[in-house]
Amino acid sequence: MSEERDGNAGRNGVHLTDEQRIDWLRLIRSENVGPRTFRALVNHYGGARPALEALPSLARRGGASAKLKIFSREQAEREVAAAQKLGAAFVALGEPDYPSRLQMIDDAPPLIAVRGCVAALALPIIAIVGSRNASGAGIKFTQRIARELGEAGFAVVSGLARGIDAAAHRASLDAGTIAVLAGGQDRIYPPEHSDLLEAILRAGAAVSEMPFGWEPRGRDFPRRNRLISGLSLGVIIVEAAKRSGSLITARFAVEQGREVFAVPGSPLDPRAEGTNDLIKQGATPVTETADIISVLQPIVEGKELPAREPEAAPAGSESIDEAEPAPDERARIVALLGPAPLLIDDLVRMSGSSPGVVRMVLLELEIAGRLERHGGGLVSLA
Repeated sequence: MSEERDGNAGRNGVHLTDEQRIDWLRLIRSENVGPRTFRALVNHYGGARPALEALPSLARRGGASAKLKIFSREQAEREVAAAQKLGAAFVALGEPDYPSRLQMIDDAPPLIAVRGCVAALALPIIAIVGSRNASGAGIKFTQRIARELGEAGFAVVSGLARGIDAAAHRASLDAGTIAVLAGGQDRIYPPEHSDLLEAILRAGAAVSEMPFGWEPRGRDFPRRNRLISGLSLGVIIVEAAKRSGSLITARFAVEQGREVFAVPGSPLDPRAEGTNDLIKQGATPVTETADIISVLQPIVEGKELPAREPEAAPAGSESIDEAEPAPDERARIVALLGPAPLLIDDLVRMSGSSPGVVRMVLLELEIAGRLERHGGGLVSLA
C-alpha cells in the first residue's frame, strides 16, 4: 500500500491514523456497503475518504430510488466514544492485532470491535458450536474437549449461545476463550450470559463487527457464524439437528478451507442428525480430544500463510477514470444481469467490456441497493 492509500504499511502491517479509522467506520456503516464492497471501493478510490465522497454519485448512476444513507462523522465519533467507554477498540483489517486467519476470508470485516485480552486472538483457535437445547451428555463432552484443548494451547471460540456454546466457553475460561457476538458489544445475547461474558474477558476476548447499540436479529447469526469459522483452524460440531444453525457454521468452514469435526450421536436422537450427516459427508469424527489435535497439530506447526493486508489496486491496473463506463455500455452490462447468479468472469466475457468497467458498474448497482453478491465471484440483481 502506498502512503496515499489508507494506512501506513510497515513490517508489522497496516496502521490507521485516528482520522482514517473514523473514515473506515463511516464507510462500512454506510448503506449498502458490506465487507466486499468496502474493499472494492477502497481499491478503486485509494482510501475510505475519497470512496465516501464518491458514494452519492455511484448510487445515482446505479439507479438508486432514494437518497443513500451515509454514516456521518458525528455518528462515527459517537460510536468510537461508546467503544472507549466500554473498553473496546476498533481493530482494522491488516493491523497487527487483527486475527491473521480471519483476514484471509473473502468477506473479512474491515473493522472489528474487540474487548478483553487481545492476545487470545493470536493463539491457535478452534471453534466449538452446537445445539442450544443440548443434552447432558453433549454438555459433558463439550466441557471435556474444551478444557483439554485449552490445556493443549488452543483458544476456544464460540457464539455465546445457550447450550453447547456456553459449555465450551465456561470450560475454557482459564485458557482464554473468544465470544463472537451477533449484536453490538453493548447488546449481549442472550442477556443472561452477560456474567459469562464478563468472566470470558478476564483471559479471553469478545469480538463483534456490528454497530454499538445493535440488537441482534435472525439474519445476524449466520453473519456471526462466518466469523466463528473464519477465526478458527477448524470447527467442532457437538450436537446439531437437521436444520441447525451450527450446520451453517460447518458450511462456512468448508468454504473457508477450515477443518470440520463432528461428534457422532445416537441415530435415535434428533440432535445428532446433523452431526451424523456431516460425518457421512467427510467430517472427521470426534470421540476424544486427540482426534482433533492429531489433525490440527501439523497445521499449527507448519508455516502459516502471511496475513494479507487490505488489497491495493495493482500497479498498471485501470484507474477509475479509465474504468468509467459509457451509458450504452452500462445498459448492456445491466441487461445481462437477472435474479439468477452469474459469474463476474462470464459477465466480462459476454459484455465485451473491460474488467474495470464491469467492476465499476457492479459497484454502482451495489451502492444503489440493486446488486447481490453470492461469493465465489457470483452476482445477481437484488
